Amino acid sequence: MVSPFSAPTASPAPAPTPASPNEPTRTTYLLVDGENIDATLGMNVLNRRPNPEERPRWDRITKFASKVWGSDVVPLFFLNATSGQMPMSFVQALLAMGYRPIPLAAKGDEKVVDLGIQRTLEAIAGRDGDVLLASHDGDFLPQVERLLADHGRRVGLLAFREFVNGQLTSLTEDGLEIFDLEGDVDAFTSPLPRVRIIPIDEFDPLRYL
Repeated sequence: MVSPFSAPTASPAPAPTPASPNEPTRTTYLLVDGENIDATLGMNVLNRRPNPEERPRWDRITKFASKVWGSDVVPLFFLNATSGQMPMSFVQALLAMGYRPIPLAAKGDEKVVDLGIQRTLEAIAGRDGDVLLASHDGDFLPQVERLLADHGRRVGLLAFREFVNGQLTSLTEDGLEIFDLEGDVDAFTSPLPRVRIIPIDEFDPLRYL
């Protein structure tokens, strides 16, 4: 499996949309399944291990999370630390960008990052706040369904649209919002070699000339 552990660099992004003065500022919990995002990028989009400059700009993702719903953001980045080692340069870069790295260790062959995210989604269900989940993984389906059952809560997915689990995609009928990491979030510094359905409003012919 490819790794997301390359130290990202900062980049400018649009300023967050301020909350209405008549409304209390809500919190958006941003949960990043870095392994899933990086594996999908490597195996499905590039068909090889991504180079550092081809990986997502994680700072752009937090800025998008703040801007999209005009909320304060709590960014959580889940890491598999079962080996007993942490990629310290990457962890330090995440801390510098305001992320809270969550390095988890498994006792056996558990999918430790998935378990950590599932438990966090379940904990969020018991409090106020919106959720943005960066992953394509259908293992989070029950937790996402529960969050969507609270109709005052906004729930979104950050992913490559064409690789999102089909059951998750079907939840758009229940209010799930799916934001494309490249087209909506602008998380990459150069175009990716994707063949995907492009909404005409997003079509930029200059990218193909």
